[in-house]
Amino acid sequence: MLKEIAELEEGRVLLTGDAKKLARIYLNAWVGRGKTLLVEYLPFQVNGDVYIGSPLEGGDFDAYLIVNPLSRPKSEREKLYSWLGEGENKLVLLYEQKYIKDSIIRYPIKEFIDYLIAYKRETVGFERIDVMKFEAGRIVAEKSYVRKY
Repeated sequence: MLKEIAELEEGRVLLTGDAKKLARIYLNAWVGRGKTLLVEYLPFQVNGDVYIGSPLEGGDFDAYLIVNPLSRPKSEREKLYSWLGEGENKLVLLYEQKYIKDSIIRYPIKEFIDYLIAYKRETVGFERIDVMKFEAGRIVAEKSYVRKY
């Protein structure tokens, strides 16, 4: 399912748990296919055409990076949700530093995302990545990956 996300042409992916390495892989894969990327700010390096600005204020780009969408004030979140609901042909990576997995059902953003990737670094020497596929706010597929380090 992780490879499927890297090959997306459109869709919304919520990445939680401060997984900079995973976010960088996805953005480099999308930009490497010739997509132009608009970011609010960049917490890591991406190779290719990257522009800095607010995706909510317009502009026609192939892919977008929005940082910490769930940590914003309520008015900004509502504006973001209306922007996500407008265009169905956008490729958006929503990068949240907090870890959110099971509590996603409490957030209205579940109605707007296609995938949730929850990254967690455990204290016993391994990393866990849980991937959930959403359709109309419901989980339709789920897969977990574990890596020892």
